[in-house]
Amino acid sequence: MKLQQLKYLLAIVDNGLNITAAAERLYTSQPGVSKQLKLLEEELGMQLFVRKGKSLGGITPAGQQVIDRSRLIMQEVDNIRSLASDFYHEEEGALSIATTHTQARYVLPDVIREFRKRYPGVNLNLHQGTSEQIADMVSQNSIDFAIATGSRDLFSDLLLVPSYRWDRTIVVPKGHELTQLDGKVGLADLAKYPLVTYVFSFGGQSSLKKAFADEGLEPDVVFTARDADVIKTYVRMGLGVGIVASMAEDCDDRKDLTTVSAEGLFPRSTTWIGFRKEAVLRRYMLDFVQLFAPHISAGQLERTRHARSQADIDELFNGAELPVRGGCSDGMTEAA
Repeated sequence: MKLQQLKYLLAIVDNGLNITAAAERLYTSQPGVSKQLKLLEEELGMQLFVRKGKSLGGITPAGQQVIDRSRLIMQEVDNIRSLASDFYHEEEGALSIATTHTQARYVLPDVIREFRKRYPGVNLNLHQGTSEQIADMVSQNSIDFAIATGSRDLFSDLLLVPSYRWDRTIVVPKGHELTQLDGKVGLADLAKYPLVTYVFSFGGQSSLKKAFADEGLEPDVVFTARDADVIKTYVRMGLGVGIVASMAEDCDDRKDLTTVSAEGLFPRSTTWIGFRKEAVLRRYMLDFVQLFAPHISAGQLERTRHARSQADIDELFNGAELPVRGGCSDGMTEAA
C-alpha cells in the first residue's frame, strides 16, 4: 500500500466518484488513477466502490471505513510535513482563517496588523461567511482557524478556545424616540419598532427571538443581514431599529447614529477560535491565538497545543474570566 494510492482514493471521493475529475485535480492521467485504485483493491482483497459499468456508483461499507482511515493517515502526513517545516521555516508559511464579517471588520484588523509585523513571511488568507458557511469550509479542510460565536454543534471536528464575550448594542438614528426614554431600554420598548439585525442561524433557536419569547413578546424583524455595516445602512434609511454586536460600534457612526446599550436584554455571547483536533500548531499559529485572545497565559497556550479533545479545552479554561469586548473606543474590559 502506498500513500499515493490513498491520495488517489480520497481524490476520487472528493470529486464525486468521478475518476476523470480526480485525475485532472491531481494533474495525472485517468488510466493511472484507475490502475492505482485497482492495485489498492487487489492488495486489500475488497471492493471499495460499487461499480455501474465502467463508472463508480457508490461506496461500499468496507470502502467507507478505508476512506475514513485514509483521511486520518493523510492528515498525519500533513502534520509530519508541518513539523519538518517548523524546524526550517519557523517564520514562514500560510495561515487561513474563516470568520464572520463582524470579526473581520471590527476585531481582526489590529490582530492582523500586529501579526504581520511579527511574521512578514506568513501569507494570510481571510474568508468570511455565516456560521454554516464557515462550517462548510472546515469540512473541506481548507482553513486552519475558524472564529465564530456559539454554534458549537456545527464544529464538532474542532477544538474551540473561548476568546472573549460581548453584548448586543441598539443602533438608531440621532434623535430617535428610544434615546429619549427615562431609564434603560427594555424588550417591550424594542418590540414596538421594526427591527434590523443579523441573519438568524439555521440551526437551533435564535437567542434574540428567545429573549423576546420569554417575555411573551413577538419581535417585528423586518430585515436581516450578515454584515453589521449593511444593517447600519438600513437603519440610516429609516427601515428600523438596528441590533448589532457591541464590537460593531464604529466611532464614525456617532456622526449620525446613536447607540444604546442592550446589556442584560439578551444572553451575553462568547466568541471562540477553533482548530482541528489533529492539527499541529506551528509557532506563528500559536502566536496568532494569543494575539486574538491575549488573556491566554503561556502555560495555557502550551497546554492548548497538546489538547486532543474539547473536554481538555473546557477543563483548561473552566472558570476563566473572559474579557468583555465593546465597540468604538471602549475596546476590551475585564469580565463583569
